[in-house]
Amino acid sequence: MNIELITKIALMVLVPFAFVALTMPYISKLAKAIGAVDIPGGRHIHTVPTPRLGGLGVFAGFILGYMLFGHQSAQMNSVLIGSFIIIITGIMDDIAELPVKSKLLGQTLAACIITFYGGILLKDVSAFGIYLDFGYFSYPLTIFFILGCINCINLIDGLDGLSGGISAIYFITIGIIASIQNKFGLEFVLSFIMLGSTLGFLVHNFNPAKIFAGDTGSMFFGFIIAVIALLGFKNVTMTSLIVPLLVLAIPILDTIFAIIRRALKGESIAKADKFHIHHQLLNKKFTVKQTVLIIYLVDILFAVASIIYILKDRYLGYIIYGILLAIVIVFIMNTSIVYDWDTLKNNGKDEKKDENKEEYL
Repeated sequence: MNIELITKIALMVLVPFAFVALTMPYISKLAKAIGAVDIPGGRHIHTVPTPRLGGLGVFAGFILGYMLFGHQSAQMNSVLIGSFIIIITGIMDDIAELPVKSKLLGQTLAACIITFYGGILLKDVSAFGIYLDFGYFSYPLTIFFILGCINCINLIDGLDGLSGGISAIYFITIGIIASIQNKFGLEFVLSFIMLGSTLGFLVHNFNPAKIFAGDTGSMFFGFIIAVIALLGFKNVTMTSLIVPLLVLAIPILDTIFAIIRRALKGESIAKADKFHIHHQLLNKKFTVKQTVLIIYLVDILFAVASIIYILKDRYLGYIIYGILLAIVIVFIMNTSIVYDWDTLKNNGKDEKKDENKEEYL
C-alpha cells in the first residue's frame, strides 16, 4: 500500500474515533435525561444503572465519516435511510422496551430500503463448480440475511465491550482484505469509518462500561455488517460468501445454539435466557473482562483464518478453521449452551439405580 492510501485509511479511522470518544459523555447525559438507562436486575449482570444509548454516538461518528470520506449514490442513500430507521427503532426500544414485533417491523423496513431502493442484493453465488441464481428469491433472501445479522449481534450484546469488539474485528478484517485486493468501493469506506466510530465507543464501553450500546447500537452494528457483507457478494464466489460469515462465527454460532437450545426445551426462540456463550464462560468463573477477551481471541482467529484463506493459502485456512471447529465442539460438550449434559448424565445414573433396585426387589 502507498503512503496516500495509508494516510486516507488513517484519517477515516482516526477522525470518527476522536469524534465519538469525545462526544460519548454528552450522549450519556442525553440517555439519562430521556430515560434510556439500563437498570440492574433480571438477566443483567451490571450492578449500577448505566445509560444505553451508545449506538447513537456511533451513528453520529458514522455520519461524520460519510460526510468527509463518502460519496453520494443510490446505494449510500439507502444505507443512510435504513440506518436512520434502525437508530429510531433502537432509541425507542432503549427508552421503553418495544414489543418484539415492533422491533422486527423496524428492522424489516430498513432491510427493504436496502433491498428495493439500494438494489443491494444477494443475487447469486458460485461454489465448487455449481452456480446458483436466486432470481426473485434474492429479495426475501437478502431481507432474511439482513435480519439475521442484526439479531446475531443483538443477541450477543450481553457484556461490556462484546458487541462493539466483535463488530470492530469484523470491520478491520474486511477493510484489510478490501485494501490488499485494491477494492475501494463502498464496503471499503463503510468498514473503516465504522471501525473508527466503534473504537471510539469502546473507549467508554470496555469493562467497566460507562455506557452501553443498547439496541440502538447492537442493531446498527448488525445492520452495517450485513450491508458490507452484501456488497462483497457481488463477486458471486464462495470466498465472498464465507468470509463475512466466518468472521462473525461467534455471534452466528451463539444464535444457532440459542435456537436449538430453546427448541429442545419447547420454548419460543425469542425468549431471553442466560445460556449464551458469554454466560457459559462466566459460569466457568472467568471475569467479565476475561470472558470478553477470550471471545475476542477466538473471533480474531476466525478473522485471521479468513484473511489467510483469501490472500495466502486456502489449505492453511482450512486447517485453522478445522482447529477452531474442534474447539467449538469441545466447548459444546463441556457447557450447557445447547443441552444440559450434566442433567442427561445424572438422569442416566438415576435410571440405572432404578433398574438395580427393581432387580434387587
